[in-house]
Amino acid sequence: MTASTAALVSFEESSGLLQELAGVEVSAKQVERAAETLGAEIAKDERQDVERMREVAPTMYLGLEGTGVPLRPQEVADRAGKQADGSAKTREAKLVTVWTAESRDKEGKPVRDPGSISYSAAIESAATPDTSPELSDFAARVQREASRRGFTEARRQAMLGDGSAWIWNTGSELFPQATQILDRFHAKEHLGDVGKVIYGDRPEGKAWIDARYDELDEGHLKSLVHALRSHIGQHKEARECIQYIWKNRRRMRYPGFEKQGFCTSTGVVESGCKLVVGTRLKRAGMHWTVKGANAIIALRCSKLSGRFEDFWQRRSEQKRPAA
Repeated sequence: MTASTAALVSFEESSGLLQELAGVEVSAKQVERAAETLGAEIAKDERQDVERMREVAPTMYLGLEGTGVPLRPQEVADRAGKQADGSAKTREAKLVTVWTAESRDKEGKPVRDPGSISYSAAIESAATPDTSPELSDFAARVQREASRRGFTEARRQAMLGDGSAWIWNTGSELFPQATQILDRFHAKEHLGDVGKVIYGDRPEGKAWIDARYDELDEGHLKSLVHALRSHIGQHKEARECIQYIWKNRRRMRYPGFEKQGFCTSTGVVESGCKLVVGTRLKRAGMHWTVKGANAIIALRCSKLSGRFEDFWQRRSEQKRPAA
């Protein structure tokens, strides 16, 4: 019960729920210790248990994303960050999610299959020295989740992400055969941000953004770049957006992807970061240690992926006294 409540709400709120619903008095500090201890066990179990879960669909999707987690000052000391003085207040939690989309909407477009999503995440590095034969910690996590879901056994494999270099480097290293797709949600978000920089709140800004969205959807990237080029003299964001499109142009062939029956913008990756990390670890006033954050992230991933009961059964069997 402690694990279940602490995976959903703050330790203080968990303490209150345990008292209200079960009549059990557990202080917030006790909830914190118990949840983080169990989360650490789950994180260890995740590295050891890569047993297949669920059937392999004809098309499998894998997404990567990152989001900052607010940490205690000692956890980010001497780390470069985005604060005005160059310091950091957060570290990035990286998430891998796998899902299927065999269902179709009324227009025949693929939509995410309910209950098909699984998650794995942690604050850990995606980088490794070029001379090292070992995978980075996060790449190893991605490989485990892909094995668990049978991603590489699917007839078609698609990988979605934003424009971050670490995402595509990881994908190219582990799944060179997968079709890489820049999540259309991120592409449009990027264009929308540029439009707001150029036009502010002026009415013509919305028309400009909508026109760029249409060009993106129709695969007219040259027209899109041409529209941006006229603003590069005054707005560096327009120039950076052109570079973004150039680097990701092969991942932005949306009409072609649609003809192949691929999802190009499901919201799964974006919402996954909010669901797994944001709603629990990024609430007002929260500041974590890396160890504590990773324990709660592991706990949430286990619960949200439908693996918690399996973990609990393995745990019970391991602790069962020998006959």
